[in-house]
Amino acid sequence: MNGSDPSAPVWRKSTASQDTECAEVAFAGESVRLRHSQNPAGPVLEFTLAEWAAFLTGVRNGEFDGDGSAGRP
Repeated sequence: MNGSDPSAPVWRKSTASQDTECAEVAFAGESVRLRHSQNPAGPVLEFTLAEWAAFLTGVRNGEFDGDGSAGRP
């Protein structure tokens, strides 16, 4: 055995991340966790799968782009 905890979340980082601007995500059962990779012992945001799906839909639809006007009537 290699000593790693099989129940520990597996953190993944986007290939688009820069050296100091890195977000990591881990799926843990019915939740999704998000943290800054440069501070792995720091705070972790946790979302339900439904919340994460809604967030990703908003990202794909451009609702969080630049000036904040996307998605407004």
